[in-house]
Amino acid sequence: MRGKIGIVVGLAAGYVLGSRAGRERYEQIKAAYLKVWNTAPVQKQVTKVKDATKSAAFALPSALWDGALKVTKAVSKNGTPGQKLDAAIKAGQDSADDITRGAETTASEVKKAADKAIADAEQAAGA
Repeated sequence: MRGKIGIVVGLAAGYVLGSRAGRERYEQIKAAYLKVWNTAPVQKQVTKVKDATKSAAFALPSALWDGALKVTKAVSKNGTPGQKLDAAIKAGQDSADDITRGAETTASEVKKAADKAIADAEQAAGA
């Protein structure tokens, strides 16, 4: 699907840039694009993608902060310096794993929302 959209966009851009029809044809293409862009299904998916992106942006600092707290708590525990170091390393590794899983999940959700938005745009364009 993405390949088809890329080809259509590329052809449209090439036509507009290389066309001798000039500004009038450009305005026609722009009007058609805006008509599809402003349809309810496309805007609904645009909103979903924006929301998913915002939640992803807020999730990372939270995960980093939680990881820093875990490492700090591990270092503050009683024990020998070697035990404290081992606990801090373990907490850091666990936190890194949590951040990685969270980033992968978020990326997957954003990709699904973007794919849905593309499908809705194609459907709106075909209607």
